[in-house]
Amino acid sequence: MSPPKAAERTPMRRLLATPDYLRLWAAGGLANSMRWVEILVAGIFTFEATGSALAVALVQMARAAPMLLAGAFTGAVAEALDRRRILLAGQAAVATGAFAVAALAATGRLQVWHLAASGLVAGVVWAGEHSVRRRMVAEAAGGESVVAAIALDTTTASTTRLVGPLLGGLAYGTIGVAAAFAIAGAVYLAAFALVLAVRHTQERRPLRPRALLADIADAARIARRHPTLLATLGVTVAMNVFAFSHTGVLPAFGRAAFDATPFQIGLLAAAEPVGALAGGLLIASGRHRSRLGAGALVLGSGLYMATLIAAAGSPALWLALAVLAIGGLGTALFASLQTSLALTEAPPEARSRMLGLITTCIGTGPIGVLAVGLLAEALGAPAAIALMAACGIVLLAVVWAATARMRGAADRG
Repeated sequence: MSPPKAAERTPMRRLLATPDYLRLWAAGGLANSMRWVEILVAGIFTFEATGSALAVALVQMARAAPMLLAGAFTGAVAEALDRRRILLAGQAAVATGAFAVAALAATGRLQVWHLAASGLVAGVVWAGEHSVRRRMVAEAAGGESVVAAIALDTTTASTTRLVGPLLGGLAYGTIGVAAAFAIAGAVYLAAFALVLAVRHTQERRPLRPRALLADIADAARIARRHPTLLATLGVTVAMNVFAFSHTGVLPAFGRAAFDATPFQIGLLAAAEPVGALAGGLLIASGRHRSRLGAGALVLGSGLYMATLIAAAGSPALWLALAVLAIGGLGTALFASLQTSLALTEAPPEARSRMLGLITTCIGTGPIGVLAVGLLAEALGAPAAIALMAACGIVLLAVVWAATARMRGAADRG
């Protein structure tokens, strides 16, 4: 067997030789990088303007709320309307919002509510990330490369969570809010151009607005009967309510625990993605793929929550950074399996709707953002982060026990 033929059969080589996959992958990387720049810059601006961790959490909540309210609907709509056109409209919308914030900041009229409004628009667009762009990524990759395709895409997302906060912290302290958002708008337009070149076809269901709720309920019934899908939804709620919500008070945590500068707050936000990048690359390589299932999803999520508790109690910034980087190995498992399990375990005709349900579960994050903000006001940001993560570990245990009973009942039946 010649080496070139062996290389051609590796998942990574197949993906890198697929132009439409590369365009969608690059568009996602560009847009996600700017999303994290916006989140960090908006958070630091809000904290400096108000001095309130709760205010920062509320701005973050405005960005996350549409996922809870619209996530399931976008999954149903994405099976009926052209996903490429939906994605193009979304990139145009976030570019417009970024340029509007840049103009307000440049003229000295930017207020906190403007950032919340821009975040709300971005949140509506983000509600379709899984059921629109991620679904297109899987379709462009092809059946046997789906797991590797999603793993590589989520690895890129981890990289953007590494690069985005660093750029955001650096931009805030050097070029300012106006320039940071203007650059974000330009990058969104570049992502728009990439998607415009994608060739996309799809089988469509009839769009029946009155039947959307019934379609969503049908997807929920499928998930309730499938232990792996049910575990995926439960773990997604746990991670977004009790773990990822800590980003809502990250500026307050950095200042309170380490007297961190904006750039050092960016380092705190970027630490976990370092580990996630390493873990995602291992998964994307295709090694050990057959061993990964719901158990790995729960284990990875639990690891991340445990490192959040450790980081909240760290006496030094460097130690918190190291601990969070280890936690990134867990988020790599979570991010890769959250989407790939839905795509491989759900029936083909229900996959966008299942991804829409996952988006709705991601949208429960505002509950956690509000809770961690209130706790930070009462107990301080470090204690709030640790308490939320501990509650998340308890919920993971409940989810695993419930789905294990379902598997046991099915085996006995």
